Amino acid sequence: MTALYDWPRAAAFGRVIPKNKIYEHADAGSALKDSFVREVDQIIWAYKLAPETINLTATKTVAEIQIFRIMLRTLALDPDILRAIDRAIPFPLIFELMHGGKVKVAAAYKRPSDADNTRWVVGEYFESGWIAEDTPRRTLPVVLDMDALYERLLSPLVIEQTTRLTTPLQPSHERGTGESLQAPFTPAPDAPVVPLETRITQAEAIQAKVREVERIRARLTREKQFNKRVAINAELRAAKNELERLKAVSLGAASTSN
Repeated sequence: MTALYDWPRAAAFGRVIPKNKIYEHADAGSALKDSFVREVDQIIWAYKLAPETINLTATKTVAEIQIFRIMLRTLALDPDILRAIDRAIPFPLIFELMHGGKVKVAAAYKRPSDADNTRWVVGEYFESGWIAEDTPRRTLPVVLDMDALYERLLSPLVIEQTTRLTTPLQPSHERGTGESLQAPFTPAPDAPVVPLETRITQAEAIQAKVREVERIRARLTREKQFNKRVAINAELRAAKNELERLKAVSLGAASTSN
């Protein structure tokens, strides 16, 4: 399970961010604004992890890490909301999403663009499962600089979500109401040796393949002609085999971290 961290008091910021400020920076359209109103109660810029607040050296790619707490009106959250906040804040972000006495952690790998270091590249979002807000929090990991801290904060999210996505797949009609492809997370090491970017590349490939498997399954469910079902089944087997290959690569990388 992804750890909740006891963020240092010296890093406390505690500033409420008006939604309209996010709209301005993200050039939000009406649909995204509606999502903010429907799903978000309050956005709090909770902590600033920076050299002057946690005594770690800044790096070229990670000068600071910001911790945002989002108080939700609903359990579901449009990922475009997180992306809009990420676009508005020119630092890597870690989100704590709060709802009904529970919390989950979410983040995307965020880095300066190679073409223009004044712009940021925001990848896919990775999330933990929901846990109780009063779950005991850990002290921050001991690292040498901000880049290493960012990796230690983000890597468990990547591992956890990838583990859920790589459990044995069941067709939708075999799963109970509200059940997804996700399964409980098996704890992983805190300090992976495999580079963060490698893990993320593997995780994004698995996410894409899981979505492809689900799309093929949906086509199979709709198709009535026998010959076409045979062809779709073959396509489904190939996609599942490729997913198993990607899973094996990911698990092999994880084993090197032990």
